[in-house]
Amino acid sequence: MRAYSTWILAAAAWLSVAPAASRLVGIPTVPFEATGGEGHLSLSNLKSIIVDTQFADARDEKGETLIPPTLYDFSGVFANDLKDALGLELAVSNSSEAGQGSIFLALGDSGDYLDAAGAPTSEGYTLSVSAEGVTVRGASPLGVWWGTRTVLQQAILSEGSLPYGEAHDAPGWATRGMMLDAGRHYYPPEFVTEVCAYMSFFKQNTLQLHLSDNFNVIGQYSREFSLQLFARFRPWSDAEALAGLNKYKNESYTKEQLEGIQSACAARGVTILPEIEAPGHALAIVQWKPELGLASDLSLLNISHPDTIPTMKTIWAEFLPWFHSKTVHIGADEYTAGAAEYTRFVNEMSAFITAESGKAMRIWGTFPPKPEYAENVHENVSIQHWAFFEDNPLYDYIRNNYSVLNSDDGYYVVNKWSGSYPQSVDIRKTFHGNPATQGLWYPHIFDQKNATNNPAVTESKVLGSVAPLWNDYGQNASVVSETYYAWREGIPALGDKQWGGDLSESEFTSVFEKLHPKIPGQNLERSIPSQSSKIFEYDFRSATAPKMTAEGGQTQLEDSSGNNYHATTDCPFATTGGLTISSGCTLNTPLSSKGRDYTLSLELKIDELADPTNATLLSGGDSVLMLTPNLTLLASGTYYRLNSTVPLGRWVSLSITGKGSQTFASVKTLDSKQQDRGSADLQLRDDGGAREEFLAILGVLTQFHVWAQVAIEAPLARIGGEGSGWTGQLRGVSLTSETF
Repeated sequence: MRAYSTWILAAAAWLSVAPAASRLVGIPTVPFEATGGEGHLSLSNLKSIIVDTQFADARDEKGETLIPPTLYDFSGVFANDLKDALGLELAVSNSSEAGQGSIFLALGDSGDYLDAAGAPTSEGYTLSVSAEGVTVRGASPLGVWWGTRTVLQQAILSEGSLPYGEAHDAPGWATRGMMLDAGRHYYPPEFVTEVCAYMSFFKQNTLQLHLSDNFNVIGQYSREFSLQLFARFRPWSDAEALAGLNKYKNESYTKEQLEGIQSACAARGVTILPEIEAPGHALAIVQWKPELGLASDLSLLNISHPDTIPTMKTIWAEFLPWFHSKTVHIGADEYTAGAAEYTRFVNEMSAFITAESGKAMRIWGTFPPKPEYAENVHENVSIQHWAFFEDNPLYDYIRNNYSVLNSDDGYYVVNKWSGSYPQSVDIRKTFHGNPATQGLWYPHIFDQKNATNNPAVTESKVLGSVAPLWNDYGQNASVVSETYYAWREGIPALGDKQWGGDLSESEFTSVFEKLHPKIPGQNLERSIPSQSSKIFEYDFRSATAPKMTAEGGQTQLEDSSGNNYHATTDCPFATTGGLTISSGCTLNTPLSSKGRDYTLSLELKIDELADPTNATLLSGGDSVLMLTPNLTLLASGTYYRLNSTVPLGRWVSLSITGKGSQTFASVKTLDSKQQDRGSADLQLRDDGGAREEFLAILGVLTQFHVWAQVAIEAPLARIGGEGSGWTGQLRGVSLTSETF
């Protein structure tokens, strides 16, 4: 029996097939035929995960990754996810048959699973649920993996149970995902892998990593200014031939880091698709070798220079072995110096990359083929369409035998501010953007206004869809987590349609809010479990402040919130109450960061600063609270400063508040009674308008500035210690989810 995908059900408006009612509501939706009436299997009755012995070492060789996990590898990640999301601990073993009360993972007939074009896909699966247990059979181990996402989602939505019945499911399109502009904003490897976990939960399989770029170079910039303008090349190599190409190792990805990113993402079915930009957006390369820049625009390579193409081949020769995808991306967009040289560049690079690595090559749609051109881009180069003023993907490319990936700028996001693009994915377009498909958008829809520009849903040259996020205004425009919030609803909404699902907007809203708290493998919101709004509280206002055991020079400090986030310190208690803080001792909490909606309060007195411009009050995994001498939050490599500072020799109540997309601080000097005895309440209330807001400052093409909100996580891990640079006393620290 052929497993027809959800995309067929969703496309019932133009294909006469089974009604969409036979489905499970998830993200994406799943075609499903119920059996056994209203019966359900409780996952709490399951005992194990069994991997079919004959397929335990099988890998998906047809997907985009060159490092596909085995079926047994996927089963281990699945087991961890069941524990994280549902608290269910199941042992994993191999056997030739399913056991009573097991989740049996096996492979089926790969030819039974078809995509939107009617071609076999290795990502399809069949999910069967009965009183005996659960079986997931896939076209490949990757197909099984997507089946486990359905198991997780449906169990979360049904409070730990699955309905009796069978699902036959497969994606309509092979490439489903997002693009991250890491060229103009550095993202730590841990963030990238967490994004992969988030995407994977919604069955997206591709994260395009844009690894080099620059600020726009415009006409009035001098050569000298352009050569100093912000430009970054993120891969870091110690190869002598590339010495000087990357000057910022602390903002780069080493081979080992990229290996870790790709492996962690592949473990969840997501392929990293690398992109190194040229011959446009290539200022980082020109700053390395100025002679290669086009005189009229230094962000463009002068392709006619005899060293330009050899230089790009040297770069790619170094990094091709680092990348474990079957396709790599050379950028090649917005090049304005002529079609002939551009086409020569693209075709030479394609021939080189294929000969060097066997990989295919992709470019952004630029200079589409024309009969009058002496040579056009070769048809084996796939095209990533992004704007109709550059190309018409149907008439320019698909009908000329090119494969096209849909990245139409209707789904572009520009972080924090833009004169034309939104700051988060507009999911309304996903649910209401195209009347021809009952309002729903799908990857074959390039133009939501003119249907004649769209190929049929069965067009095999449509590769799928990737929605880009750009950082046009650089590192200081936003912190890392704001990218996640720009995508928070967009990834699952797009994921449903990229797969071929047919969720309505109301269904999406309801299901997403239930699923979101349980998404395994990530904590992008930096949430902290808590029994109440008070997350932790440490009170040191007296010499007999609550403390627990002392061992090995460390005192365990009681968290009075009831959450048991007990801290440790080797700092001494002052006889008058409070901890004495210095660079020679540290207070450590078991927490790192708290994401949006919090108030972090400290009652402290700073007696001395080693350097008034560089003191660390509190540090965490995502941010650092500093005096520089102004009160400052350091986050994502940028110092966000206020006008306020902290007076020396005075007890103050200092609060940092994260309220939605904004971050505030307040410094309140305590009155004489509080100076002597300590504040009666560590929870600082709104200080009568004394709060200041941390703001991002965006420079727009050196023409003007834009001030924008910035959402910075609370730093929670450490107070004092080596390098902190201050001496004083601390009476208490508390964290609440309330935003006073």
